[in-house]
Amino acid sequence: MEERAAGLVEELQGENAQLHEAMRSHAVLDQAIGVVLAVSQLTPEQGWGVLREVSQRTNIKLRHVSELVIDWARTGQLCTDVRTELERQLAQYAQSPHSKA
Repeated sequence: MEERAAGLVEELQGENAQLHEAMRSHAVLDQAIGVVLAVSQLTPEQGWGVLREVSQRTNIKLRHVSELVIDWARTGQLCTDVRTELERQLAQYAQSPHSKA
């Protein structure tokens, strides 16, 4: 019985840690979407799409792209590949017929 309880406690602790990490990741993504919105006239959904596309096209995890975008807002510096793709995606979304929903 004690082994079963210990296993359950360990499982719950693992789930709790995963939930905390998910919350932190979500906050970082929300901040990065805010940066995208500040430099464009996109909706939050489109900002999410921009970040997702940048992540996929640069092969950089979405959380890391989000961190880079947040740092860019603070420092003005963004690595060339991410900057190039971000500019490309912003231009593409701005030209979309649904860009100003």
